[in-house]
Amino acid sequence: EADPAVCSHSRRAQLRLCLERLKGLVPLGAAAGRHTTLSLLTRARLHIQKLEDQERRALHQIEQLQREQRHLQRQLEKLGMERVRIDSISSSLSSERSDSDRGE
Repeated sequence: EADPAVCSHSRRAQLRLCLERLKGLVPLGAAAGRHTTLSLLTRARLHIQKLEDQERRALHQIEQLQREQRHLQRQLEKLGMERVRIDSISSSLSSERSDSDRGE
């Protein structure tokens, strides 16, 4: 069985290590030198919320851009079909002209 004092010391050391790693991940601003565990955790929570908001906005923008892309793709396809129709009409007109030129 492990000694409770050793386990407690080990947990505190692990917690300190995690808090140091957290300090490296969270922007602490001007008060980077002096902070309490509470202030670090509060800043971490705010930072996470900010990142989540940014992610939501980015996903919304991606959805908007995908909708716009689909709309533009449909317009491009319509223009392509219109061009095929115009080319077809133009082609038949020019063949009619060449037929009448040969007839004269």
